[in-house]
Amino acid sequence: MQAKIVTLPGDGVGPEVIAGAVRVLQAVAQQAGHTFSFEEALIGGCAIDAAGDPLPDETLRACEGADAVLLGAVGGPQWSDPTAPVRPEQGLLRLRQHFDLFANLRPVKAYPALAGFAPLRADLLADVDILVVRELTSGIYFGPRQEQGDGDSAWDTMLYTVEQVRRVAHVAFRAARERRGQVASLDKANVLASMRLWRRTVTDVGREYPDVALEHVLVDAAAMHLLRNPARFDVVLAGNMFGDILSDEISVLAGSLGMLPSASLGNGTFGVYEPIHGSAPDIAGQGIANPVGTILSAALLLRHSLGLDAEARAVERAVEAALDAGARTADLAPDRGSALSTAAFTDAVLSHLEQVPLRG
Repeated sequence: MQAKIVTLPGDGVGPEVIAGAVRVLQAVAQQAGHTFSFEEALIGGCAIDAAGDPLPDETLRACEGADAVLLGAVGGPQWSDPTAPVRPEQGLLRLRQHFDLFANLRPVKAYPALAGFAPLRADLLADVDILVVRELTSGIYFGPRQEQGDGDSAWDTMLYTVEQVRRVAHVAFRAARERRGQVASLDKANVLASMRLWRRTVTDVGREYPDVALEHVLVDAAAMHLLRNPARFDVVLAGNMFGDILSDEISVLAGSLGMLPSASLGNGTFGVYEPIHGSAPDIAGQGIANPVGTILSAALLLRHSLGLDAEARAVERAVEAALDAGARTADLAPDRGSALSTAAFTDAVLSHLEQVPLRG
């Protein structure tokens, strides 16, 4: 297979973790007989500095010609003023809107080798394997908003249409069919009209999937259950804000924010893949960032945009094998002396990947 992948390293540790993921993708291509080409472009704070725009036209054109986009992180203290008219995160939001990437997939898996780094007892982490499906281009982050007068009051609107809910619900139910056949839809239907529409619509979609069990969970109760009994959840479907908050909550189950990947998808095969962590400016340039979230994002890219499920599973197994063998970056190491650099951890993943036959 031939594929063009645009990389958007962005800010902070973004370039460092992207470099590791690209090495893994290059190894997959070589082992499996594929041809992947890579083109790098600007996004975020570095794009503001270079072009005055967090998503320059050149970047958008490059993405339009790609099969998939692999993104690092955006932001940093030099661009952190929330009142600034141009901010790094605007580039990411525009990218999602431009390609109508309405479904954000955030898998959360608890690795036995990392149980000691999670804030829950090891017995609560057993068999935790959750897929959060977050609606990404609607809701309160995109609804009408206004700051009144001299700033004494302001409002944001949580706005959803039936079609916006239907399309992301279908993503969740289809995913559940490939997993354990369970969807937990989170809402606040006891208070919010928009969430009553959400619940009605998800229920309607659920009737099309009689083989998938659907439960509705109020979001505040879900926040508790996801920590008290996380293994009960399979696919978690949530609106934009609730999915944003709760996916960060359960990210701790993996032991480190650096472990978690994500995929932002629309109706076709094109997607934007990125770790859920930020730019980590406090460690940028030190070569110690955890590349797992980005490497696993590359695995999601292989699966969802390129249709290479066997290759994706090989990457995921190589990451787990490296962890089982004791490979650790600084965020997961008991002491600095035992920590691997970003590049050395990537080397460990590649050494395990080499042991997996990907041809024929």
